[in-house]
Amino acid sequence: MIPYCLARPFLFSLDAETAHEMTLAGLKRFSSLLPAMAVTGRSVRAMGIDFPNPVGLAAGLDKNGECIDAWGRLGFGFVEIGTVTPRPQPGNPKPRLFRLPERKAIINRMGFNNHGVDVLLANVRASRFKGVLGINIGKNADTPIERAADDYLICLDKVYADASYVTVNISSPNTRNLRQLQGVSELDALLGQLKARQQSLTDQHGCYVPLTLKIAPDLDDGQIANIADALRRHRIDGVIATNTTLERQTVAGVPHAEETGGLSGSPLFEKSTLVVSRLARALAGELPVIAAGGITDGAGARAKLEAGATLVQIYSGLIYHGPTLIRECVAHTR
Repeated sequence: MIPYCLARPFLFSLDAETAHEMTLAGLKRFSSLLPAMAVTGRSVRAMGIDFPNPVGLAAGLDKNGECIDAWGRLGFGFVEIGTVTPRPQPGNPKPRLFRLPERKAIINRMGFNNHGVDVLLANVRASRFKGVLGINIGKNADTPIERAADDYLICLDKVYADASYVTVNISSPNTRNLRQLQGVSELDALLGQLKARQQSLTDQHGCYVPLTLKIAPDLDDGQIANIADALRRHRIDGVIATNTTLERQTVAGVPHAEETGGLSGSPLFEKSTLVVSRLARALAGELPVIAAGGITDGAGARAKLEAGATLVQIYSGLIYHGPTLIRECVAHTR
């Protein structure tokens, strides 16, 4: 395999989504040729799961679970795939993915493009990965928001037996009205149905698969407190903070900054870390916070843990720095 430092100039000469698809195709085809990275980190127990190290792959990079074996060989302590929906959908019109290299940032408005939950499960079952696997679930774009729970329950039913944990994504800014589900009454209703189904599936399969909720960074203190209360009330097992932001102040004047969609990468770091801190304080250790958003070096990963996170996830930083970022983050979180 070509070292990432040599491949990056070529990949960055391409349209961002073309480069993304080419990278996934290469990882899928040549995963067996990747040397298994000897990444020794601090093991973490959270949600009843033993994580070999606290650094994971965030959802969104491998929506269909096509490269699971490759991610495992790169040294991640856990891998999260998706977001997946009950039915296949193409997502939003292209172009919909933009790099902002001056800020080590990305803007996307992908819109949950994926091949559907059945294809994802076929990929999971064809993989040889034996590590911690999270599956991130969402709703189809054409499902009315008042019926969103139906889509989440369909996906939960299907992925339950194949996941180490399941993440409920209600925070993407690229599916119309999705963030409305973070409201008090909407979230209460959704979590109540999901928790009841989790119990039913536990009885059916004879195993307990934790549920996590992925939230947005664009929340005020009152909203964070309300979400923390709902997580505790419904005994949700973990929370991922955060998804991408709609804020643009940190990238003002940079080419592509005015594109619609969610902003990720370095400009998201402070905003998402503040949410991690406030959320961890509100939860008082009752459930773990998984921190995502803007980690581009080992110091960033460490800062997330110091803010109250138990685990961290990376995505955009991987695009800019390649697999060496995994080892650096693991080293800084020992």
